[in-house]
Amino acid sequence: MNEPAPLTAKRLRSPRAAAVAGILFAGLLIAVLLLFRSSVPRDVLDQGAWLSGELDRVVLAINLMPFAGIAFLWFIGVVRDRMADAEDRLFATVFLGSGLLFLAMMFVAIAMFGAMVAVQMIQPGSLPHSTTFALARAFAYTIVNVYAIKMAGVFMLITSTIAVRTAFVARWMA
Repeated sequence: MNEPAPLTAKRLRSPRAAAVAGILFAGLLIAVLLLFRSSVPRDVLDQGAWLSGELDRVVLAINLMPFAGIAFLWFIGVVRDRMADAEDRLFATVFLGSGLLFLAMMFVAIAMFGAMVAVQMIQPGSLPHSTTFALARAFAYTIVNVYAIKMAGVFMLITSTIAVRTAFVARWMA
């Protein structure tokens, strides 16, 4: 009898060119952070004077972050594809988990800033000097500067460890 042909001729593989996603993510994240740093003061005790100024840079940063996230997800996928069968469950779990947590925390912080901008657009002047603003600002800064940065560190450490142990990239890159 004739054996049925498989639905897919061979295992689907991501294109090697998708590794550019890591570079694209880095560029987009740098752009997002520079736009925020140039518009929003670093001081967590800021009273919200930046909300009454020009918000175009902040809005641009908020709108660029989803694209950076997509590029980061592609980067994670490409790295996992390059590891292939050499992937260790423990390292793979920490790699994927730290990457997804980092991305989720960045999205939450950006969404918090987006909410602040939206409230300012709807009701100008109502947010600065309010308790809600102080809470939202402290929350966003804590997420980015404490938790997300630590997950980014774990992600970088585990990615380098995986790269050295599996040799899926040149040693100097790891």
